[in-house]
Amino acid sequence: MKVGERLKSPVCGAEVVVVRVDDGVTGPLLCGGAPMAADAETPAAPVTDPGLLIGKRYEGGGVEVLCVRPGAGPLAVGDAVLAEKQARPLPSSD
Repeated sequence: MKVGERLKSPVCGAEVVVVRVDDGVTGPLLCGGAPMAADAETPAAPVTDPGLLIGKRYEGGGVEVLCVRPGAGPLAVGDAVLAEKQARPLPSSD
């Protein structure tokens, strides 16, 4: 897994772009328990209740990804489940 790589889920229609990978990360990115790959075949069935939302960033386990196609999820690296990254609050203007 490297920065800028686009990964597809073989379980649902999710696609992500890798934004950050720490040096200590071992193992593949998992979606729904299955490893994601650049050349994975995505199922044709549409996702009715997406757990992964388009345009949102997910981080955890030393990895940060950007969701470019929604899917059921969840995303994980090993035992670490990726959570939605929260926006930083803007400073107040007095």
